Amino acid sequence: MKARIYRPAKNAMQSGSANTREWVLEFEPETGKTIDNVMGWTGSSDMRGQVKLHFDTLDDAKGYAERNKLPFDVKPEHRKKRRIQAYSDNFK
Repeated sequence: MKARIYRPAKNAMQSGSANTREWVLEFEPETGKTIDNVMGWTGSSDMRGQVKLHFDTLDDAKGYAERNKLPFDVKPEHRKKRRIQAYSDNFK
């Protein structure tokens, strides 16, 4: 039961940075997904895949994992490199 701690990337459908300031702890799947023979739906018997815990800071997420003796990996942040330019630079 390994945990993954990361800061989610910005949604492609939004222009702002909402929901990207929190850290998320979720469990890596232990079993693969299966396809139901009758309906064709995809499912899994792994209930930990439904759990997502949100934390304000990385230290809070690490502390939670250490208190509960969960092995974890911290994924690097997705930071957008801002390129500041003037509107007139488009016409150079």
